[in-house]
Amino acid sequence: MNHAAYAYQDLGGARYASTELTRGPWSPEHQHAGPPSALVCRAVEQQAGALGLTHIGRLTTNLLRPVPLDELQVALHTDYAGKNAAHFSGSVFGRDKEVMRFTALAQRAVPTPLPGDLPGHPLPLARKALQDCAPVQFPFAGQYRGYADLVQTRSSSGKLFDGPCLVWFGMNHPLVAGEDPSPYQRTAVAADSGNGISAVLDYARYAFVNSDLTIHWLRQPQGQWVALDAATHFGPDGCGLAQSALYDEQGLIGRAAQSLSLRQR
Repeated sequence: MNHAAYAYQDLGGARYASTELTRGPWSPEHQHAGPPSALVCRAVEQQAGALGLTHIGRLTTNLLRPVPLDELQVALHTDYAGKNAAHFSGSVFGRDKEVMRFTALAQRAVPTPLPGDLPGHPLPLARKALQDCAPVQFPFAGQYRGYADLVQTRSSSGKLFDGPCLVWFGMNHPLVAGEDPSPYQRTAVAADSGNGISAVLDYARYAFVNSDLTIHWLRQPQGQWVALDAATHFGPDGCGLAQSALYDEQGLIGRAAQSLSLRQR
């Protein structure tokens, strides 16, 4: 595998060569789910944009099996396209197996003035601004080249992998070679890390892998940084939920949720 400075290379025909920058923390042979989720988001943006729908309202990815560090193929279908919204579905394949299944909603963005006294508005800002946060590293950084090298992180308070946490995410490298990732794609790269940054159990003793990821965007995100204000909770039956409020530097952009399966290593 080449020492590339991007997560994927577009091979044409909805096929992508994966690089080591997609490697996740659970196994050196598998990808972090953030980059392939962002690859799906990119495909949805392109197909929705061709219909004049420029806002991605929701993306849900179901993780059927670990995503291999290998060539991927994205199959995308338009289930319904109307004047103001379109629904999409599809799958990601790796090594001839379906590894992810997804659905998405795209909407037409129309400037609409809001009343000045609308409750909950203007949208709240992240509880600590990007410029007030110090650089931090993931606990698995340095073990091998992977996701921790793809992104850069800044934390406002607390400690990574040690309870509720707010972390700003930027990208050190493009998602696809030769392209600047969109703010939607940057959100998807980061949002799958909610269960990691807010972990409440020892990463070395427990695995708390998510089986899905749902991102809701209430508006179009802006800029190159995304903040996750995340918290993880577990029930007594080995199941749990990680939830993240999502921000750009202008304020709240949406929320993400992950269903977790907890196992002792």
